[in-house]
Amino acid sequence: MTAETSVYERLGGSLAIRSVTEVFYRKVLSDDLLAPYFDDVDMDRQIAKQASFLTMALGGPNEYTGDDLRSAHAGMPDLDDKHFDGVLGHLADTLRAFGVSEADVSEVGAVADSVRNDVLNR
Repeated sequence: MTAETSVYERLGGSLAIRSVTEVFYRKVLSDDLLAPYFDDVDMDRQIAKQASFLTMALGGPNEYTGDDLRSAHAGMPDLDDKHFDGVLGHLADTLRAFGVSEADVSEVGAVADSVRNDVLNR
């Protein structure tokens, strides 16, 4: 019997996750709706934290040491579904640009969507 391969492994592991995260943030930072949330953010640190979070969330090694999502986004009370949907859209577009299958794009989207209420503090 073989164990099912994680999305993390199917995407290509840590280097692929890091590359996806870097391209994803380029898209986010070019989005007028989302970019203002990152005006005072150290993007190298943000990319590293997000890559670590995605690694954990998609079945890779858990080395994430950042705040929980609710705490990390608590200072952004005006975030709403349009912001979250924009982030999901950029993530899906980035994954597709890397040649990720639609099944895996959907699975990553479902994982991301599962934390919507935490990110939006509801």
